[in-house]
Amino acid sequence: MRAQDLMSTPILTCHVNDPLNIVAQKMWDHDCGAIAIVRDDGKLAGMITDRDVCMAAYTQGRALDQILVNNVMANHVVSARPDLRIADLEQLMVRHQVRRIPIVDADNLPIGLVSLHDLAIESVQPDTRIKNGALKIAHTLAAICRPRLQRRRAA
Repeated sequence: MRAQDLMSTPILTCHVNDPLNIVAQKMWDHDCGAIAIVRDDGKLAGMITDRDVCMAAYTQGRALDQILVNNVMANHVVSARPDLRIADLEQLMVRHQVRRIPIVDADNLPIGLVSLHDLAIESVQPDTRIKNGALKIAHTLAAICRPRLQRRRAA
């Protein structure tokens, strides 16, 4: 099984210069917690989560329409190609402690998203192609949720 078999499409995007109220509205309208951020050329520039939006509003004490995405988004983005094996995708999630990975084409244009949710749903399907799926997902979730400080100490 490959990333392209599980990815959600189309992927939601916002522009790096959009205000956060646009991001929040898209998250609300599409019932999602993360959006890919793109530059003028459409290439992946970052990711933003609902937590990023909330913390920016709280720490900056300003309305969402006064805060730009590029001041809040995660610039270091872990992405994958559509042909990446699901086991390798899970390892990326574990290594980088992320719940969602944007899938990009050869030009770094976002074409889909694979989330821990997608993996969990697939892992419990009767005809799943993920061996020991539920157990693997439990281990992936535990690794992702481990506090980062604890991770640094262990390394």
